[in-house]
Amino acid sequence: MNNTVVVGAQWGDEGKAKITDLLAEYADVIIRYQGGCNAGHTVVVNNEKYKFHLVPSGVLYKNKFCFVAAGTVIHPETFLEETTELKNRGVDLSSLKISPLATITLPYHIDIDGISENSSGKNKIGTTKKGIGPTYSDKIGRYGLKIQDLYDEELLNSRLDAILPLKNKILEKVYGTKTYSKEEMFQYCKKYAEIFKPYVCDEWVNKLSSSLKEDKKILFEGAQGIMLDIDYGTYPFVTSSNPIGGGAATGSGIGPTHIDNVIGVTKAYVTRVGEGPFMTELLDETGEKIRTIGGEFGTTTGRPRRCGWFDAVLSRYCVLVGGLTEMAITKLDVLDTFDELKVCNAYRDKRNGKIYNDYPTNINLHKYLEPVYETLKGWKTDISNAKSLNDLPENARKYLNRLEELVGIPIKIISVGADREQTIVLENPFK
Repeated sequence: MNNTVVVGAQWGDEGKAKITDLLAEYADVIIRYQGGCNAGHTVVVNNEKYKFHLVPSGVLYKNKFCFVAAGTVIHPETFLEETTELKNRGVDLSSLKISPLATITLPYHIDIDGISENSSGKNKIGTTKKGIGPTYSDKIGRYGLKIQDLYDEELLNSRLDAILPLKNKILEKVYGTKTYSKEEMFQYCKKYAEIFKPYVCDEWVNKLSSSLKEDKKILFEGAQGIMLDIDYGTYPFVTSSNPIGGGAATGSGIGPTHIDNVIGVTKAYVTRVGEGPFMTELLDETGEKIRTIGGEFGTTTGRPRRCGWFDAVLSRYCVLVGGLTEMAITKLDVLDTFDELKVCNAYRDKRNGKIYNDYPTNINLHKYLEPVYETLKGWKTDISNAKSLNDLPENARKYLNRLEELVGIPIKIISVGADREQTIVLENPFK
């Protein structure tokens, strides 16, 4: 058994979709275990780009069971747009299924998200305004709608009777926006039931149990990144779910004893979209150079990503809380033209010189800290055609070796370009 989780080991946008797509060829089951349409995954196959938000990126392979699990929140219109586009491009979606326990993002969730973010001023979080936070809030508050509720009229009736009076009061009194009648919500739910009907997997318990008994290879696909985890990220500048490796167990319905590997995907540098602390952020020409070469703009929002040098302090923290057993390094080729590269190996308090080797979770402290860098030589060579570790120039190998030493886990996959084929796999967990 080599069941494997692929998780972002920064603030999301690390290239998880490419790694998931690569490993999905060897897996039998691919499970998206958390997050919603605020996630953006881009896969390049034969120079063709595929953008995913809710659908597991492993769907590009035939005869794979692709499952959107209970830990996710699903916006029906986005799901419809995404599946329609994939079908129009000839992608077979017959193996795509969604959990009846997944929670639905409703129109008022998006209303609330937009109003909340727009009125937050300097305290804004940087949400994508896709309704993700309000959907998870209602899920935890037990005011959410599950997909299975759509197909039981009696249950749906009682749920709307319980939900709408409170939500409408909040919409009107707190947010000053439109309210929703029960009939209006019924019409939405009727439409949503039709959207989801071809994909709902009522027999998911049997399907996953059988996969385990038959020793099928299972790949768990996360969204966002560890530093956006609701419990362990840079709170409150986080997402509303658990992208960490442990989230794969709670989100998928498959317990932690069935997980063997957790691959942390990290760029050869660091990026972040949205607000919040970022110790190695570069607000100069170097940061702009990384952004331009790396094409660092959000898949979902198009927002320019903040860019900085690799942060080993952050990565060591991700190894602990994320349960990482190995690393996949992406976008190493973006650093091809740099004379020198910097790696942060500690933080220094500017007030008293105190050194932090471990990541401080109190983000208010971060404004007093600065990165402690070590400098490595660049390789000044195009590595995009490298097929093996030996094809990489010596300084590129030295850079990777130093990252391994500082972070404490081995690098098993190295990406040297956007295409599926531009990947050096030192060890495949499914082979």
